[in-house]
Amino acid sequence: MKISLNWLKSYLDINQDAHKVAEILTDIGLEEEGIEEVESIKGGLEGIVIGHVKECGQHPNADKLSLTKVDVGAEELLQIVCGAPNVAAGQKVLVATVGTTLYTAEGEAWKIKKGKIRGEASHGMICAEDELGLGNDHSGIIVLPETVAVGTSAKDYYKVEKDTVYEIGLTPNRSDATSHIGVAKDLAAALKINYDSTANVQMPDVSSFTTDNNDLPVEVVVEDTVACPRYSGVSIKGITVGESPDWIKKRLAAIGVRSINNIVDATNFVLHELGQPLHAFDADKIAGKKVIVKKLANETEFDSLDEVTRKLHEEDLMICDGNEKGMCIAGVFGGINSGVTEQTTNVFLESAHFNAKMIRRTSTRHLLFTDAAKCYEKGSDPNITVYALKRAAMLIKELAGGEIASEIVDIYPEQILPKQVTVKYKNVSRLIGVDIPEAEIMTILDALEMEVVRKDEDAFVVAVPTNKADVIRDVDVIEEILRIYGFNKVPMPKQLRTSLINTKRPDKDQIQNTIADLLVANGLYETMSVSLTQSKYFKEILTNFEEKELVFINNTSNIHLDVMRPTMLFSGLETILHNQNRQMPNVKIFEFGKTYRTTEEGHQEEKCLSVFLTGMQEKESWLNDGKAKVHYYELKRLVENVLQRLGYAGYQQTAIKDATLSYGLKYHRGTQELVTFGKVDSGILKKMDIKQEVFYACFNWGNILKSLGKNKIGYTELSKFPSIRRDLALVIENSVNFEQIQGIAKKTGKKLLKAINLFDVYENEEQLGKGKKSYAVSFIFQDPSKTLKDKDIDKIMHNLIRNYEKDLGAVIRR
Repeated sequence: MKISLNWLKSYLDINQDAHKVAEILTDIGLEEEGIEEVESIKGGLEGIVIGHVKECGQHPNADKLSLTKVDVGAEELLQIVCGAPNVAAGQKVLVATVGTTLYTAEGEAWKIKKGKIRGEASHGMICAEDELGLGNDHSGIIVLPETVAVGTSAKDYYKVEKDTVYEIGLTPNRSDATSHIGVAKDLAAALKINYDSTANVQMPDVSSFTTDNNDLPVEVVVEDTVACPRYSGVSIKGITVGESPDWIKKRLAAIGVRSINNIVDATNFVLHELGQPLHAFDADKIAGKKVIVKKLANETEFDSLDEVTRKLHEEDLMICDGNEKGMCIAGVFGGINSGVTEQTTNVFLESAHFNAKMIRRTSTRHLLFTDAAKCYEKGSDPNITVYALKRAAMLIKELAGGEIASEIVDIYPEQILPKQVTVKYKNVSRLIGVDIPEAEIMTILDALEMEVVRKDEDAFVVAVPTNKADVIRDVDVIEEILRIYGFNKVPMPKQLRTSLINTKRPDKDQIQNTIADLLVANGLYETMSVSLTQSKYFKEILTNFEEKELVFINNTSNIHLDVMRPTMLFSGLETILHNQNRQMPNVKIFEFGKTYRTTEEGHQEEKCLSVFLTGMQEKESWLNDGKAKVHYYELKRLVENVLQRLGYAGYQQTAIKDATLSYGLKYHRGTQELVTFGKVDSGILKKMDIKQEVFYACFNWGNILKSLGKNKIGYTELSKFPSIRRDLALVIENSVNFEQIQGIAKKTGKKLLKAINLFDVYENEEQLGKGKKSYAVSFIFQDPSKTLKDKDIDKIMHNLIRNYEKDLGAVIRR
């Protein structure tokens, strides 16, 4: 929310400088997230002076240019080439001198320089409206009255206003601070308590409001008083829609609100002044001169102000005409057929209080986050509607003329009174951490306009103003007291008390960080995806999920993300697609996240670690050509490095092929799955429009953490004795895998075999035979208690060869 300091000063005397005000606002809970110096005219007309055209003649080398000499109050006249058709001798004009910075309509800066135009020197520029940001006219230069003094600064002539604008991080509980007067009241309270100020907020005077006649009465019917507890309105006839005066345009522009016309600007001004949204209807377009506040049938079409046809929800509250046709989504957005246009002469002005939850849901449902909706969803003040209506009506009369043509309609069947909250003094001291004298508490509450209804020795009862919708408990009142008393006045404790915490092992965060560091060190980037995904993925792409397994949600802010993800697959594929579409095909990522499913026992939530590899192994450089693609075994290496880092010494593996992976492996301990990984099915990639191979691993992080809790740390002394290596070349069937060779070696070598490694694979049908391959395998042997002799190793190798020949049908290449 943006707040203008000049605007604040129109209600409250503020002696502090802009940065001190920002500090005070932050101290009282209105955190200043940014501060900006703004000017009513961009650039502040710096370097622009008023000049007198002494001479004006035809440019010798151009038919449409004039050669002028201009007195700007300097020692010499300035020669300026001018292309405006209306320039003439004797005029008082605005001159941009050399070195002046001007701005285009898009805000781009450019500087006036000395130069030659068609051979004649030009030392400045005589300006038109649009060149200075004073208007949109470019038909000719600005001609000023003859009485204006030469050399006068344009910023003084136009009284350029400088302002300071704060960006306030308004929290959802601050319904009382959604406007300039709301902020001014909070600021006034802080200044009274902490800065000895006696200034009060000067509220706009509406005492002169009167009804001129009753020529344009509009009947109002509120069918849903829960959604609309109060509805006020008044008619104004004979207005003239036009441009707003500069003062109101400057106020709105300072906080980033674009001027529309004098009627709309008046309602926007009151919204940002009082925090009460208003809406102006063209009274001549209200069928039957009747307004009905009601909900329409589900799927009813409504043409909104942005020229979009929206389908209404049955819970959307609508402002309808006498034919029950929607004119406006209540408190959120207007309709295209009932708003104020240049032809409007009569208006019906609405000022209402709507249910905050209803407005928030409607706003979110239609993705219409308007200023009005932001005020209403925090909780508007039901007891300010008539005051705001009078303020806006009087402002419209001032800006657009007209007459108040009806009595104020005010439907308020059940008055909302200030809530009375009991607060105990001991709780004030206990929660704030300092004893605040009773008299000071009373002074603070008075400064906040919170009336103390009654009090005794132990407690007091306070009537909470209806603009503070979130102050409903004693702790809320205590927070209000603390905000104004000052957080910085609460002393820091001199003692620091702590207790020893016995962390449960394994430390989940530490393990996760360890593995994240490992993966980052291997060139991967960590991602963090939304846990929501699209159900269409499981209806059109990965169809092995039954609909009953999916956890559906009602996501009104993004209807496409309608299920909690049952797999990490699509989160990673969406990231890969996003990068691919931005010419970043080489992606190596990982993510710690959760998956969600519905089972017979209820909703199931699992922690996972996903890894995705696609594209090239390395970037192109002088060391490599960058043409080597990532492959399955690179992913396998990463998976095994992770398990090794976690301390897994042994696990089983099972080949898999399913709807997700066209081939891959599952590592497990019995029935406990640790990780599955492999190549993502090409059909899935095609439907996702991903044009290259993707390799994917998914660790069941929950199972890994469970098994780690059972692991015991052990150590083995480094051997003092040398190791011995032997190699074998085995010709085997293509169906035989390395795991079988490894298993036989471990059984045969027992404690002496320390490592086994596959270092070469050879395939040649002519030399080896059809369906055959050759594995070159190395074996490392070592005895921790003695130096091994050749005969010891020969015996083991003989048994290995025999077992390979018997169990695998292997032929030893000699």
